[in-house]
Amino acid sequence: MAEEVLTAPLVLEYPFTRTTGPIIGSFLTGLREGVILGVKRSDGSVLCPPLEYDPDTSEELSELVPVQQTGTVITWTWNGAPRPQQPFSRPFAWAMILLDGAGTPMLHAVLVDGPEAMSTGMRVRVEWSSERQGHISDIAGFVPDDGAASTATEVPAEVEEVRSVRTPIRMEYTYTPGRSLSQYLRAMSEKRILGDRCPTTGQVFVPPRGVSPMTGTITDEMVELPDTGYVESFNVTRVPIKMRPDLTPPYVSAWIVLDGASVGFMGLVMNIEPEAVRIGMRVRAVWKPDNELEMSAQNILGWEPTGEDDEVVTDYERIGRVDQGGSQ
Repeated sequence: MAEEVLTAPLVLEYPFTRTTGPIIGSFLTGLREGVILGVKRSDGSVLCPPLEYDPDTSEELSELVPVQQTGTVITWTWNGAPRPQQPFSRPFAWAMILLDGAGTPMLHAVLVDGPEAMSTGMRVRVEWSSERQGHISDIAGFVPDDGAASTATEVPAEVEEVRSVRTPIRMEYTYTPGRSLSQYLRAMSEKRILGDRCPTTGQVFVPPRGVSPMTGTITDEMVELPDTGYVESFNVTRVPIKMRPDLTPPYVSAWIVLDGASVGFMGLVMNIEPEAVRIGMRVRAVWKPDNELEMSAQNILGWEPTGEDDEVVTDYERIGRVDQGGSQ
């Protein structure tokens, strides 16, 4: 009977903060104050949203000018199943909108009852967010123009300018491991660690790739490795990471090379003071309790010292070990 294909929901997420510079900073400051700014090009046309340099001539741009808060839909598509963090929780349209006074369109959302209410050429106006902070989301979206758009065209001189913006990055997807990685994950549920051997060079890769990253050769031979090895390099983290509240600094992340492996992988070093961790230190896996094991590399909580003599690590030995197919 064929084994079940493994899948897992994964989330890639991290906060990203960037400094804005004078042009984008002024644009975002304007949004916070209910004003939309563009930047004038040498031919008199206006880019909105503004850029620091002309995309055609690379000329530096600096003259900011206000544009209207009404515009025309140039093209659009219907979003019938909004994703988390999109502008609206109900279906809406994505549209390229040419604001009055601008020479280039901007992408934003239009909130209408259904796709039958959308059309190319329709007139729309800005719908502002109730709370604004100097971000593109200060424009909650656009709605059909009923003549009620704000006419604000100037940013008050005394306001503080936006100098940075935080943009969280998040991607949700379903991951399906290949043949070799599926074997690796199933073995993990039994406290076993598998690698695969390159038939050309004899190198052993952990986790297994299915294909040798050195030669491109298919790797059919699986190798079971011990849960012991040594620290090849490490880093001490002393600053909290927001996305990992379970880790209390200081802690050590290390590149662990298993006995018999030709390459290492990342792991946490446990049950030792960070100052005592060293290159070449012998370590063994710290596994989850048997009743908590699953098909996951997270079954290994970390790596603790074995008390054995340190491994002698040099570039020469490293090369020799790889050439010999991972033998110690």
